[in-house]
Amino acid sequence: MRRRDLAIGDDAEIKRILEKAPYGFLATSHEGQPFLRPCLFWYDPASRRIYMHGARRGRTPSNLASNPRVCYGVASMGRLLPADEAIEFNVEYESVIAFGTARLVTDAEEGRRALEGLMQKYFPDHRPGSDYRPITPSELDQTAVYAIEVESWSGKRNPAMG
Repeated sequence: MRRRDLAIGDDAEIKRILEKAPYGFLATSHEGQPFLRPCLFWYDPASRRIYMHGARRGRTPSNLASNPRVCYGVASMGRLLPADEAIEFNVEYESVIAFGTARLVTDAEEGRRALEGLMQKYFPDHRPGSDYRPITPSELDQTAVYAIEVESWSGKRNPAMG
């Protein structure tokens, strides 16, 4: 990282950013061609995994089959910071970049847990069995759930947000 003074060195802060970010971007590659996909996600701090769902066919599963190495990024923007000189204009932000290996989740219980984590993140006031019908095995079979095994990450903040 070029600007070490903006680095977030505390893993707890990185986890907080991942837990509150509304969406992120999955970067994959196939035969040297980068592909960036915006997606909803759930960060599971217990397993240090990022989960997302998608189609069983298409560019993402094809890219992951040929190269499971990925990068996942999230960012939040704060206040715009005007100045007297154009070069001094700035913006508050915080971001996390995670590196790791992505895989298709094949264990039904892990897939269900990941999808339930997504539901709770985006619909925290809704409960399965009372507010909506729980995920069925058929629905689970139709949905591709991906897990990123996070190997390393870094965070950056300008200036203090949070």
